[in-house]
Amino acid sequence: MPHLTTTGTARRTSGGDRLGFGVPGYAHPLLAPAEWAELTRPGTPLHWAVLNIDNGPGARPDPHCLEAAGRLRNARERALRGDAPDDTVRACGGRLLGHLDLARGERPFDELLADARSFVSWYRVAGFYLDRCPAGRDGLPAVRRLTSTLSALLGDGEGRIVLGHDTHPYPGYAETADQLVTFRGSWTDYRWSQVAEWTAAYPPGRFAHFVHGVPRTHLDEAMRIARWQGAGTIFFTDRTVHVHEGGHTDPFTALPSYWDEIVSRIGPGISE
Repeated sequence: MPHLTTTGTARRTSGGDRLGFGVPGYAHPLLAPAEWAELTRPGTPLHWAVLNIDNGPGARPDPHCLEAAGRLRNARERALRGDAPDDTVRACGGRLLGHLDLARGERPFDELLADARSFVSWYRVAGFYLDRCPAGRDGLPAVRRLTSTLSALLGDGEGRIVLGHDTHPYPGYAETADQLVTFRGSWTDYRWSQVAEWTAAYPPGRFAHFVHGVPRTHLDEAMRIARWQGAGTIFFTDRTVHVHEGGHTDPFTALPSYWDEIVSRIGPGISE
């Protein structure tokens, strides 16, 4: 892959930089009530969480998702007003993002925009997660057009757009969104992963890493890798991918067994 160098030449984050969570998509609130409740628990350093009903907003507003979205939005608004000084769902984080599947550039622009409008109208999302986002140079113009349109749709100038490349994309993507997911995969791959040299020019808040199969005993090592590679947003879990006849399980739809421990290790969030 181009633009890669070893982790040893990446820009380290400073001691004052703090990690926070990005949740790529918990299961439906009926199936994962504890997971959604944890997002608003004081002390959880949440940057954002993705709402995905049926690979998008669904055909109509879902009452359970409306309730979960409202709780997260209310927690953030309390923090913005200063009503809950210990609540770390704060001004720079705690956003609810609508899930848009770009299908590596295969989905029509109008379909994506229709889904985005439904998310804003029904769930009042504060941004979008562009899953399966193209990573090559040829896909950049279409993604740039989409992110510009989504920013205008959000309107307030404070919405967050995250590109789910799951790998290091062509460098130009870094100027089209607030954050890029540059790693999504297993702990086995992550612990030997490399980082694109061009990422050193950006602050850690621009990158996110999602890693499954991380043993409890390797949490500190995983967090060191994230900091070393310049990722400010993470989601680590000991859950793994299980292949079955109908496909495979998503390890990021539920809490890791060591959730309380990793929340404690990262500590209360601070402004990015």
